[in-house]
Amino acid sequence: MVTKRYVVVAYDIADDERRNRVSGILAMYGWRVNKSVFECFLKDSDIEELKKNIASQIKKNEDIVLYYYLCRDCIRKIERVGKHPSGPQTVELI
Repeated sequence: MVTKRYVVVAYDIADDERRNRVSGILAMYGWRVNKSVFECFLKDSDIEELKKNIASQIKKNEDIVLYYYLCRDCIRKIERVGKHPSGPQTVELI
């Protein structure tokens, strides 16, 4: 059985070009829920691939990318107020 993890990725990228590249990478793995926040539901191997792809695009002395791993109970407690982002509204954890 393949297990997946729920990961919220937030970023602050100083340069427009780098920011657009990182956003494009994240769009392949998850869905945008805010200008600089994506939610992803991924296998561990996909998480490592995502992190490697993003690391190759950022400047560590200028940019920051944050990875928040949410447990099943935490996911159930997510509250959304206002317009829902495109993407799944419910996630089935294996």
